[in-house]
Amino acid sequence: MNGGWERVIPAFRSVCGEDGVSLGAAVREQHGRDESVHRCRPPDVVVWPRSVEEVSALAKICHHHHLPIIPFGTGTGLEGGVGALKGGVCFSLRNMDRVLDLHQEDFDVSVEPGVTRKGLNSYLRDTGLWFPVDPGADASLCGMAATSASGTNAVRYGTMRENVLNLEVVLADGSIIHTAGRGRRKTSAGYNLTNLFVGSEGTLGVITKTTLRLYGVPEAMVSAVCTFPSVQAAVDSTVQVLQTGVPIARIEFLDDVMIDACNSFNSLSYPVAPTLFLEFHGTEKSLEEQVTVTEEITQANGGSDFSWARDAETRGRLWKARHDAWYAALALRPGCKAYSTDVCVPLSRLPQIIVETKEDLMLNGLTGPIAGHVGDGNFHCIMVMDPNDQDEVIRVHEFTERLARRALALDGTCTGEHGVGLGKRALLREEMGPLAIEVMQGLKATLDPKNLMNPGKVL
Repeated sequence: MNGGWERVIPAFRSVCGEDGVSLGAAVREQHGRDESVHRCRPPDVVVWPRSVEEVSALAKICHHHHLPIIPFGTGTGLEGGVGALKGGVCFSLRNMDRVLDLHQEDFDVSVEPGVTRKGLNSYLRDTGLWFPVDPGADASLCGMAATSASGTNAVRYGTMRENVLNLEVVLADGSIIHTAGRGRRKTSAGYNLTNLFVGSEGTLGVITKTTLRLYGVPEAMVSAVCTFPSVQAAVDSTVQVLQTGVPIARIEFLDDVMIDACNSFNSLSYPVAPTLFLEFHGTEKSLEEQVTVTEEITQANGGSDFSWARDAETRGRLWKARHDAWYAALALRPGCKAYSTDVCVPLSRLPQIIVETKEDLMLNGLTGPIAGHVGDGNFHCIMVMDPNDQDEVIRVHEFTERLARRALALDGTCTGEHGVGLGKRALLREEMGPLAIEVMQGLKATLDPKNLMNPGKVL
């Protein structure tokens, strides 16, 4: 630590109390990493503000002393977004955990960064409303806004971009803005500041409150599993189901390697073949129709009979198997680490890229089971590798670059939902082109001229 800290630390303590500031090595390490493969980059100090006023006061101190600010929610990110590359101050926001302003008849609610997805839904339990965006992890909702998260329900309900109505953001100099105006929700006035901050990964400001769109809990839900003779058949079915206008709630693809891993990990016995996990939401009557149409399509593509999950417990088991894919993949090679790729392509290109990707994996002797939100063209290879085997680490890195460029060549993106973080900055440049990147750099320079907000990420 350099010499300026003896003035700064007391200033932090005067804002958020003695126990709201920590210099402990273990605490700093814990806040210097997420669930990605990127190595731990601990901050110099961790602070726990309890309100937006405290976040603002802390930011002013950091601004004055030129200290980097790294926001931290639940640490469940997958792209190294919380690492303190230049040291500085981690703002751990878990103590700001209030649910504010629930408007049931307007279908919206505001939450602070300490509120997680599951926490919000349990708060909403008796209202008949829910928030559907589900990335798997029980992540901070403000963190999900910051990374523009998505998940298994996006095909029906959209991603965070479509579901964030307003944000309260503390800028680098401590000023507080409301991106759609204070307390407002629907707007088409002015520039779309809300979506400028959705996906900004802490590089433009600290999100201290997000207003979210809520949905009525469907009267009925039913899930099903269907296996296919080939990847092409599974993806063709997906495209056809969407083309017929079936409002499917989730449609997830798992390849044979992934299903095999899920079977072992969860003691299940699904056939080892390309597989779709599906879920339908609606009234009892509308479900019958959705299911009939979908079954006709899958059977025409050589799909198996559906194996049904109608009650909440069986459905829970099925989706737990899908959400545990990460751990199931890791269990294929105990002691290894995993990295999840995150490309997304237009639906029509999905069969081609999955087939080419599987060939690439085989050719290079890599372990990379595939699971994906095929309803919106997003899929993940969960790359399981031995971090101590330099050769394998290099092969995995080269593979992920090839995969990202393959996606870009098919008019896709290098990140469908995890964000850019540390590892994809060069790819972002290729994807956006130099002029769009210049515009982004200009916006960053305007909002954060000292480059204090999560420096070294995204751009």
